[in-house]
Amino acid sequence: MNLISTMDPFLSNLSNKKIILASNSPRRQELLKGLEIEFEVKLNSVDETIPKDIQAEYVAAYLSKLKSEAFVDELAENEILITSDTVVIASGHVLGKPKTEEEAFDMLKSLSGSTHTVMTAVTLRDKTRQITLEDETIVTFRFLEEEEIWHYIHQYKPMDKAGAYGIQEWIGFMGVERIEGSYYNVMGFPLHLVYAQLKKW
Repeated sequence: MNLISTMDPFLSNLSNKKIILASNSPRRQELLKGLEIEFEVKLNSVDETIPKDIQAEYVAAYLSKLKSEAFVDELAENEILITSDTVVIASGHVLGKPKTEEEAFDMLKSLSGSTHTVMTAVTLRDKTRQITLEDETIVTFRFLEEEEIWHYIHQYKPMDKAGAYGIQEWIGFMGVERIEGSYYNVMGFPLHLVYAQLKKW
């Protein structure tokens, strides 16, 4: 087995481990690289249908665990799998990834001039154990003009983003008044939690 090493001297415990990130998100891949960790990306097909009876605050953890379970029979010894999911919660409702530009507009219109919650769950798993970490960030948008919303949608195509926005893009620069919690959690990866857990693995 080809082991994936870490350049971070504080993660020497991972020197005989292979890290697998099960995410196609370029943002999560970029952020994990920022921890000076080498990793491999693997993808698996998962039905991400959310049960109707699940509460909004548990959706991210549910989906993160679901993605992890899809690999349970594929993990080799010394492999650590990382899966993750991010949801935007506004007025008690989960805003997932928009399917159309009109749906993206409606999502951003509902977030305009108000405060919402971003929740990310990360599940780490090897052959013998699994742990799910969760983080929450409160985000407040200023009032967004309709022309501003459409400009963002047309220029940045946020169809792959929960809540139809990326805080690291134009709309975050001009529209976010304040956040309470981790900025990277809003991007979809609470790095401080992942790093702390990997140090203990």
